[in-house]
Amino acid sequence: MIEGICYASSGSFLRRLSGRVQTLGPGLMVSLAIAMASAFIADHYGGPTLLYALLFGMTFHFLIEDGRCLPGIEFASRTILRFGVVLLGARITLEQIGSLGFETVIAAVLAVVATLCVGWASARLLGQRADFGVLTGGAVAICGASAALAISAVLPKHENSERDTLLTVVGVTGLSTLAMITYPILCKLLGLSPEQTGTFLGGTIHDVAQVVGAGYMISPVTGDIATVVKLLRVALLVPAVVVVAWLFRRQHAGSERGRIPVVPGFLVAFMALVAINSTGVIPHALTGGMNDLSRGCLVFAIAALGVKTSLQKLAKVGWRPIVMLVGETFFLAALVMGLLFLAR
Repeated sequence: MIEGICYASSGSFLRRLSGRVQTLGPGLMVSLAIAMASAFIADHYGGPTLLYALLFGMTFHFLIEDGRCLPGIEFASRTILRFGVVLLGARITLEQIGSLGFETVIAAVLAVVATLCVGWASARLLGQRADFGVLTGGAVAICGASAALAISAVLPKHENSERDTLLTVVGVTGLSTLAMITYPILCKLLGLSPEQTGTFLGGTIHDVAQVVGAGYMISPVTGDIATVVKLLRVALLVPAVVVVAWLFRRQHAGSERGRIPVVPGFLVAFMALVAINSTGVIPHALTGGMNDLSRGCLVFAIAALGVKTSLQKLAKVGWRPIVMLVGETFFLAALVMGLLFLAR
């Protein structure tokens, strides 16, 4: 009798699993194909993979009208996205953060808070939603596209939520690539030392990949410092998202409030992974694989978000969001440079 119950249970589980695969399969396969094509072009011809995934994804927006693809695309843009953010914790250890010194940590916190405030204020001045200002400010201040995706997960949802997220990702990715080229030249013109240059690059460029590229383009010492400073900013993603979630949760009552947790589960998992990685029990080869998997998940999710986004709607946002992103980028660069000169 027990064997019959087990067999029936396993059969029911397999049927549910098969139904789930059939439901999610089409959308997941579309997102995976776009992500793989983006990675191939970036690896062979250069350029930012995330930006390619976004643009290619938007060309397949017509698939949203086909109901078969929608469940898988929704799953990729939410669940796989959060899994990719969790795996970012494999890049960070508490020892790396401690090696920077108390002054650097305080300066990084100040820069993140100030840029978030500038984002909020610029949104109010330019007639944009306050949550959009926080989204762009957080993306510029912390870690570019990854921060935009994490912050958007805890912001209140409205009809333009996905458009705002995609616009922010496109903007910070483009600005980060531009900064990777121009910031090293600026540092040389200003006569910064390799250590100061590393701190500036790590404290201002949006995405991790561009920080690494800019830093090691100058010297190994600059690259090492830039990478560690950048990882400190990535570590600040958790407190920033928690504070954003708490603030917007207070402002929204009723059913919307219940959908904005103070500490989202994926951030708890992120912090747990940082703690485990800090103990040194995870082999270096495994952390490298987790970093690659994290990047792959984010590209996968960005491709799905691209499919969900209408290019026509994106083109209607006007000049104000662009001004916000550029202004926040200049503000962060000026603030970090000012702190470096004060510390001389």
